[in-house]
Amino acid sequence: MSFTRVYSSALVGIDALCVEVEVNVSAGLGMYLVGLPDSAVKESQERIRSAFENSDLRMVGKKIVVNLAPADLKKEGSALDLPIAIAILAATEQLDCDHLQRWIIAGELSLDGSVKPIRGALPMAIEALARGFRGVILPKQNAEEAAVVESLEVIGVESLREAVEFLSDRREIAPTEVAVQTLFEESRTRYGEDFADVRGQEYVKRALEVAAAGGHNIIMIGAPGSGKTMLARRMPTIMPPLSLEEALETTKIHSVAGKLGSEKGLLSRRPFRSPHHLASAVAMVGGGTNPQPGEISLAHNGILFLDELPEFGRSILEVLRQPMEDKMVTVARAKYSVAYPANFMLVASMNPCPCGYYNHPTKECNCSRHAVEKYLNKISGPLMDRIDIQIEVIPVEYEQMSRPTEAEPSAAIRERVIAAREVQRKRFEGIEGVFTNAMMNSAMIAEFCPLDEPSRRLLARAMERFSLSARAYDRIVKVARTIADLAGEEQISSAHIGEALGYRNLDRDSWGCKES
Repeated sequence: MSFTRVYSSALVGIDALCVEVEVNVSAGLGMYLVGLPDSAVKESQERIRSAFENSDLRMVGKKIVVNLAPADLKKEGSALDLPIAIAILAATEQLDCDHLQRWIIAGELSLDGSVKPIRGALPMAIEALARGFRGVILPKQNAEEAAVVESLEVIGVESLREAVEFLSDRREIAPTEVAVQTLFEESRTRYGEDFADVRGQEYVKRALEVAAAGGHNIIMIGAPGSGKTMLARRMPTIMPPLSLEEALETTKIHSVAGKLGSEKGLLSRRPFRSPHHLASAVAMVGGGTNPQPGEISLAHNGILFLDELPEFGRSILEVLRQPMEDKMVTVARAKYSVAYPANFMLVASMNPCPCGYYNHPTKECNCSRHAVEKYLNKISGPLMDRIDIQIEVIPVEYEQMSRPTEAEPSAAIRERVIAAREVQRKRFEGIEGVFTNAMMNSAMIAEFCPLDEPSRRLLARAMERFSLSARAYDRIVKVARTIADLAGEEQISSAHIGEALGYRNLDRDSWGCKES
C-alpha cells in the first residue's frame, strides 16, 4: 500500500483555490475518483490510462483511490489530469521526487501523453505564490501567461514524460520568464485604429472624449452609415492606458474564460467587447452549468459596445442595470455563488427609427410617429437613466469626407483624457469604489459640483423649455463636471452646463414627434 499527495488548483469565479490530489494504492482493482469531480474530471482516468501506455509508463493492476480535497468543493474541467497522473506515478514508485509537494501542477492530458493548454493559468500562479509554493508546472502554451507572476518558477511542459523527467531530475527545463513591465509599456497604447481615420463628426468625437474622461456611458443615435460603429471601435484608443493592477485583473477574467487568444502573457490594452444582439442572458451576464464570466465581465476595465441597442431582447437589456450600478455581477447557484467584476463603460448605438432615416438630412423617413416612439420605447427608462450622454450622429457629407485635412489623432485626445482622470483621482481620493465623475451619487454631486447663479438659471430654463426629466438633472451636472475637468477649471460654468445639455438629445419631448 502506498499514499502520495500532490497539489493542484481549481477555479472558483476568477480566483483559484488550492486542491490536494491524494492517491492511495492498495490491494484490489479499479480506479475511483472522489471529492465532487464533474464529468470531465471523472473521464480523466481514461485519458491517464492511454497517456501512460503511450509514454512507456505502467498503470498498476491495483485499487487506486484518488481524493480531491477539499471534498465539498466541486472540481470542474480537465486541468487535474496531469496532477492525478503524477500522483499515481509517485504512489506506485515510478516517480522518485523529494520536492513534489513544492509545486502546483495542472494540465490536460491527450491520449498520446502530450499536455494540452488549460483555462485559468494566471489565477493558479497567483494562488501558488500566495501559498508559498516554489512554482507551477503547466502546459507550455500557458507558461507565458503564468510567468506574469514574478518570484515564481514557471515550468512549461509539452508531455507527461517531460514532466516526469523534470521532477525526477533527469531533465532540465529553464523557467519561463517574461519582461512584464517592458512588454506592458510597449503595447498598452498600440492600436490598429485611430481617431485620425475619422473625417468630420467633430461634435460626436468631442462627446466621446467627454465620455472617456468621466467614465460616462454613452449612446449614439443616427442613420445607417453615419459612422457610429467606426467611432465606437476607436473608443479604447482614447481611454487611459491600463495600470498594471487593472491589466492583471482583466487578464485573470479572460484566462478563466479561455479567451486570451493570441495574448499569451498580459492583456495590456483595454478590452472591447461587441456581443451580437442574439446573445443570451447567460452569455451576457455569465453563468451556465459550469459558471464562466459573461460579456459584461470580459469588458471589465474596458468597453461594452452594444450595436443597434433596441434589437437586443428586453430581458437582456434589463440584466445590465444592476452590474452598471454595482460594477459586479453575482451568479448564484443552490450550493454556492461566484462574483465576477463588471466595471465596464457602456457604448451603445441605435437607429432613430425602424427605417433608420428619421432626422436624416437627405433621405425621407417613412415611419409614423407611433412607430418611432415604439422603437425608442424598446429601451426602458431605468436603463436610459444610466446613460449619461445621448448624442445624435448626422451623416458626413461627401465634400467633408473627401477633403484632404488631417484629423486629430487618438494620442492627442488621450492625453487630455488622462489629465482629466488625474483630476478625478485626486478629487475622490479616500472614497472607496469611486474613481470617475460618472460614479458620483447625489451627495457627492452636491459636494463636488456646486453651480453658480448663471449656471443654475440656464439649467432651470433648459429643463422647463425642453421638458427634461428630473432624472436628467444629475446626469447633466456630472457631465458638466467632466467638461470642466477637461478644461482644467475648478468651477462649473454656464458654458459647461450648455455643452452638457447638448448631450441629452433623447430627453427632449420633441424627439420623435412627427406627423403621422
